[in-house]
Amino acid sequence: MEDISGLIARIKSYHPKSDGDRIHRAYEFGAAMHEGQFRHSGEPYICHPLAVAEILAEQRLDDDTIVTALLHDTVEDTRASFEDVADRFGPEVAGLVDGVTKLTKLQLNSNETKQAENFRKLFMAMSRDMRVILVKLADRLHNMRTIKSMKPEGQHRKARETMDIYAPLAGRIGMQWMREELEDLAFSVLNPEARNSIIRRFITLQRETGDVIDKITSDIRIELNRVGIAGEVHGRAKRPFSIWRKMEEKQIGFSRLSDIYGFRVIVETEEECYRVLGAIHQRWRAVPGRFKDYISQPKSNGYRSIHTTVSGRDGKRVEVQIRTRQMHEVAETGVAAHWSYRDGERVLNPFVVDPAGWVASLNEQFDSADDHDEFLEAVRLEMYQDQVFCFTPKGEVVKLPKGATPLDFAYAIHTRIGDACVGAKVDGVRVPLWTRLRNGQSCEILTAEGQRPQSTWMDIAVTGRAKSAIRRSLRAADRVKFIRLGTELARVAFDGVQKRMTNKALATAAKSLHLQDVDELLARLGAAELTTRRLIEVLYPELATQTGDEIDAGSAIVGLDGDAAFERANCCQPVPGERIVGITRRGKGVIIHAIDCPTLVDFEDQPERWVDLHWHSGNHPSVNTVTFDLTMTNDAGVLGRICTLVGAQKANISDMEFIDRKPDFYRVRMDVDLRSVEHMHAVRLALEADQDVATIARVRDPDRKP
Repeated sequence: MEDISGLIARIKSYHPKSDGDRIHRAYEFGAAMHEGQFRHSGEPYICHPLAVAEILAEQRLDDDTIVTALLHDTVEDTRASFEDVADRFGPEVAGLVDGVTKLTKLQLNSNETKQAENFRKLFMAMSRDMRVILVKLADRLHNMRTIKSMKPEGQHRKARETMDIYAPLAGRIGMQWMREELEDLAFSVLNPEARNSIIRRFITLQRETGDVIDKITSDIRIELNRVGIAGEVHGRAKRPFSIWRKMEEKQIGFSRLSDIYGFRVIVETEEECYRVLGAIHQRWRAVPGRFKDYISQPKSNGYRSIHTTVSGRDGKRVEVQIRTRQMHEVAETGVAAHWSYRDGERVLNPFVVDPAGWVASLNEQFDSADDHDEFLEAVRLEMYQDQVFCFTPKGEVVKLPKGATPLDFAYAIHTRIGDACVGAKVDGVRVPLWTRLRNGQSCEILTAEGQRPQSTWMDIAVTGRAKSAIRRSLRAADRVKFIRLGTELARVAFDGVQKRMTNKALATAAKSLHLQDVDELLARLGAAELTTRRLIEVLYPELATQTGDEIDAGSAIVGLDGDAAFERANCCQPVPGERIVGITRRGKGVIIHAIDCPTLVDFEDQPERWVDLHWHSGNHPSVNTVTFDLTMTNDAGVLGRICTLVGAQKANISDMEFIDRKPDFYRVRMDVDLRSVEHMHAVRLALEADQDVATIARVRDPDRKP
């Protein structure tokens, strides 16, 4: 790894006007902030930001991006603040560092509802400045290059996240080299046996056949000389993960895999690309169905190239990519080419696609999506490369995932076309709606007035957009019938648990289930998309009996040393089931905080006081006090009924304080002793469902110290 002087010299080689002093100051500031911090490998932590900056310098990026790389962990991991960075290096760098910090905190592998929201945050950060994601990708690349120093469980989690999120994202923004390296590094962690097996087969193959790459590269150069074209020819064996993926997709062994070598020809003009193609096809036989012209039909991320597969020397299939130098720069660096410098000037590459439009369209899809499935499907379709491109009769391109059907094609054009679909023609031939579309096919949708989606279409459609539209239409068609039936089912369910069905109770359940309104709740009950048992569980979970022995309150925490004393922090009042962390306190043992407690920021510069803890699994006693702030009707009997509701949930009111009294409403703070986070939600839902409770909120007060 270079030192800071070497990094500055590298930057000066492509950007002579670079401010070397500013970059050096950024390095010194980062080194001072990270002093005393070490990586898992034992190296001083500043080695990591320096390595990230080197990766970005290889892409010839601007000074602000390099400075951001040197500082990208300072706000998150040191005592440095946003204001410190802004004062020293300007608001633009501070904004980039802040963006990288926020991306680092996202949990992209959580449940789908949370994942959809976190993806939106990711794309929002990208829409503000794409350099944020370039720094984050370089950060992840260096972490993956040094992942072996982490604990095995940490390695697997990082590798899985890299394979699922960061590698596809790098490919989507055009940084194919980074995608391939990230995939292969993650592959070495997730399936090392398979990767080592492929490498061993490569070694054996090379020993048996000699250096095939040099031989075929020489053959291609001969053909270029024959047609008078001066171009560069590069060849390489495909990466182990790329080969393994093809073996899995085609369900074949290594010996039957054909195109394990790839070659690239780089020329000066587009016209020369097609001349090279003609020369190669004249020398070797083209493999049918393996020709793709991404010059006349570029990919959405700006990628342009001609791909062809031929039967080369000794009958071995080889893939050849042909492109111009400018196309090659976009293929290698993707959107990074927006900020690339050469000879001190920003490079204006006509083939670079501005990613702002793509990011904006994804954000629009999140805002307009009826459910998270639709948005996540759109994200995965945009980020992953398993796509097919089909054409309308007018020649417009429609992008779909592999396995998509004419029905998905119809809904991709417009919901109205999908709803009215009665059939389809593919390449002029009438086909069933469940036909799987292939790359390059032309599809014509046949429609009829009065046609409505059928329930069987749910099994045919693949895309989230089509499935969501079909569900909407099916629900709308029978909505009145379903609401009437759902009302009767709900009434019987409430009677069965001796509760009164009210609009307030139904509205509370709808809110808890993330449904639009009461009618939507009733319609789903009537359509059997929601069970009455689930409805009752949401409102009255105490009816589900708990089993098992109760945990001793003094043994509720796992991770404490010996008999260390502990107490719950009053500022956040954590309860079993919530993520927690311990802060050691002289004379008071360990104070337990919820992981999202605002007061934890006070201890960021004291990592030695932090203790990794979690709750003991099982049934906890009702000794964990949580404070609720309620606004309720000031009427006779209301307060008594509220207390009865809490008691019905097998919870105890330990204290009550009236905050504000009005003629019609009053506010009260109520301390309730609870077992767990589920118990807390049960009490809260029961109170919310009461028609005389206007608002209820959990109180978390940073000023209320332990």
